[in-house]
Amino acid sequence: MRSITRAALTAVAVIPTSLAAPAFASAADAGEVAFAFTVSGSTVTNTITNDSGTPLDCMTGLAPAPGGVLPPVAEVIANGQTLGTSGRVQPGVTTQTVTEIPDGTYVVLASCSTDGLATMWVSDYPGIADHLAPMPVTAYPVQQASPVVTVPATLPAFGSS
Repeated sequence: MRSITRAALTAVAVIPTSLAAPAFASAADAGEVAFAFTVSGSTVTNTITNDSGTPLDCMTGLAPAPGGVLPPVAEVIANGQTLGTSGRVQPGVTTQTVTEIPDGTYVVLASCSTDGLATMWVSDYPGIADHLAPMPVTAYPVQQASPVVTVPATLPAFGSS
């Protein structure tokens, strides 16, 4: 089983840490990974489509989005993602689910990378390209943008107090 630390290296929240990773030749394509985010109650699900032909290390994370406003990417990177899940994603379609999310508004981010961080796919985010450009890896923003989601408070049943 891969450690959470290794999987976290693929997260956009730790881009500065991953700058030390060596660059390797890659035949990957920007369109080989897709994300689709949904929210239901206190759960956020990311459906990952991996058409790269190789297993990837992926992470789906959430960072606070106070007032429902998408925070600047530099702020998200500096503060990290407070909730998330990660793991190995085989070619095909896989879901990653973050559960028991406290009420509030969050931005959902996702990233996947090949072994050795040779290639990385990151959910699109305003300003992310500037943070990916200096990295010694082939990095692609994924067309699915990082959305702001609201996890609602559980409402009491009708007639209860």
